[in-house]
Order: sequence, then C-alpha cells, then structure tokens
Amino acid sequence: MLRRRMLIMLGAVIVVVLILAAFKYNAISRQIAQFKAPKPAVAVEAVEARLQTWQTQLRSIGTLRAVQGIDLTTEVAGTVSAVSFRSGQKVEKNQPLIVLDAAVEQANLATAEAELGLARAEYERGRSLLARQALSRSEFDRLEASLQKASASVEQLKASLAKKRILAPFSGTIGLRQVDLGDYLSAGTPIATLQDLSTLQVDFSLPEQQVPQVAVGQPVRLELAAYPGETFEGTITAINPKVDISTRNVQVRAELDNPDGRLLPGMFADLRVLLPIEAPRVVVPETAVSYSLYGDAVFVVVDKPAVATDADAEQAASPAASDGLVLERRFVETGDRRDGLVVLTEGIEPGERVVVSGQLKLDNGTPVTLAETRTLDPRTPDTAE
Repeated sequence: MLRRRMLIMLGAVIVVVLILAAFKYNAISRQIAQFKAPKPAVAVEAVEARLQTWQTQLRSIGTLRAVQGIDLTTEVAGTVSAVSFRSGQKVEKNQPLIVLDAAVEQANLATAEAELGLARAEYERGRSLLARQALSRSEFDRLEASLQKASASVEQLKASLAKKRILAPFSGTIGLRQVDLGDYLSAGTPIATLQDLSTLQVDFSLPEQQVPQVAVGQPVRLELAAYPGETFEGTITAINPKVDISTRNVQVRAELDNPDGRLLPGMFADLRVLLPIEAPRVVVPETAVSYSLYGDAVFVVVDKPAVATDADAEQAASPAASDGLVLERRFVETGDRRDGLVVLTEGIEPGERVVVSGQLKLDNGTPVTLAETRTLDPRTPDTAE
C-alpha cells in the first residue's frame, strides 16, 4: 500500500510538471511569435543631400565703435555761462558748445596787454639808444627779455581764455547734455558724448590658427540683434601685429559705412569674414546630424534588401510594412555650419535622402515610410542655382 501511494503521488507530480512545462512552452511560443511579427513602419521626414557652392567663412563676434568718438570734458574749472547745443543735435567742427565765465581771465589779459605795450615801447627806445651807443648792451638785453616775458604772459592768458570755450573737435552727433546753465564745472567734468556716425568700426578677434587666412581688404558680413534678418557689409582695415598670449587670439578691425545713422557704437555684432574660397560641397540641414561621443551620424533612407526567408516574405507582405525603405546609420565628417545647414565632407553622396527629425526613436534597419520629402531652401545664401 505504501508503495502504491508513493507511485500515485509521483505520477501526480509528473503530471503537474508536464502541465507547467506546457504552459511555459506556450508562453515562450507567444513571445517568439511576437518577435517574428512585422515591425510597423515609422513615418519620417527626409531631405536630399545637395551639392552646392559653399563659401568658406570665419565666424566671430565684435562690438561696434565710432571711427571718431569722445566724451567731451572741460580742461579748466569755471561756471557755465552759455550752452550752445541741444541733446542729440548734429554739430559741425569748431562749433561752440559750452562757454565758461571768463571775466577774471579777460581782466588779467587786459593788464598783461598793457604791460606788453609798455615793454615794447621801452624796447624800441632802448634799441634807438643802443644804436647811438647811449645805452649799455646789458641794459638792452634786459629790456628785450622784459618784452619777451610780457608777450609770453599775454599768450598764456589768451590760451587760458580759449579753454573757457569748448568747441566741437569734429563733426558728429552729440549725446545727452549733462550740464546746465550756471553749473560750476571742475576740470574733467563730462559734458556730453560726441560720435561721428558716418563710419563705424568693429573690433573682433580670431584664433591664431586662422590668421594666415585673413588679410586687409577682405569683406566681412555683420548681423545685429537690433536689425534681425538684415546684413551689413564691411571691410577689414587692420590686423594687430601681435597675438594675445593669454587667449592666443589676434585682434582684427573692420570698417563699414553708416550713412543713415542706423547703427550705433556699442552694438553687439555677429560677423563673418568671407574668404575667397568657393567650392561645391555636400550640405544637409543641421537637424539631420546626430552628435555623440562615438561620432557624428545621419540616418540615410535606403531601399530594403531583397527578401531572403519566409519570415521576411511574410513581413514584407504585411500591411504595416514600409514601401521597401529602411534606415541606415552612417557616420559622417562635418564641416562649416551656417543658416541651418552643415557641410558633410565625408560619408554622404549628393542625392541621398537623410532623416531630419525624430532620430531618437529610430535605429539601424528600421522600416520607414516618407511622410514628406523636402528640398533645401534655394534662397539660402551662397546656394548654387
């Protein structure tokens, strides 16, 4: 009886194990079937890589400044007796701007001129006496020195009196007035800024590796935040003959005309130096390139390889399959970037279609359908027709 019970229990255990094994087998079979199920095609947007003329440019940033621009100040102290300009007014060279009270200086000048007249009369009298040998040579030299001293005193007072009138050193636009009638100004007090806006300069820096590519006379193109969508042309006028040892950059200066006065000193400029190098390059939108530590890559839309197995034939016949298109991840070498485009120097041929959006959900071999095929904007600057 004991043996019979043991056999019955053993048989029950075997039956349970077989039942569990059957369930496990069915679960694994279902998972395998899921893996063999055709993958749904992903709709992607792609563009064709295009061969176009590309001009090499050097990017930098700079600040606009006037060719002539100063902050007007006083050289001598005094009280403002006249203000001859308005804030924001255009002034001409040597136009009076500020006059300081000069009553004391004028009185001193009158005294000095009177002393000069007396010294000149004594000098003429002494010269006449010297010719008749009625005056010693030393006394005549003293009279001559007195005349020169009196003349120098007059010139000194005239120069001091001239500093009481502040004139415009050049033609330009004057800024906001910072003094009023009756103010007492000490030496060095700022009055207003004066800027010649007809021509502006922009100073920028370039790495020392790019110095051999830059020369005086090369054109530059500027973009300013104040005027989005507009570009302004200038020309390089000077290159600093010394490289900054702390940054290893060289300072470059360009000039541009500003006849309408729209540009102002101090504006921030994003500029490009246009190099005389133009060659056909393969370009794609920047959004087509995926950047990673392993390298830059793009997804290229290619035709699906020929069907080799029954499973592949079943997947190709499925309604969810793509129109015979799959993705191929291809590593590329990138070059210059601008206006939303990037140059590909290696890895892509003209005419190949690259995906421009949604790369994070894609993988090598993913079946795809084209949602919309775009071409590069022909209005992009430096694009070959």
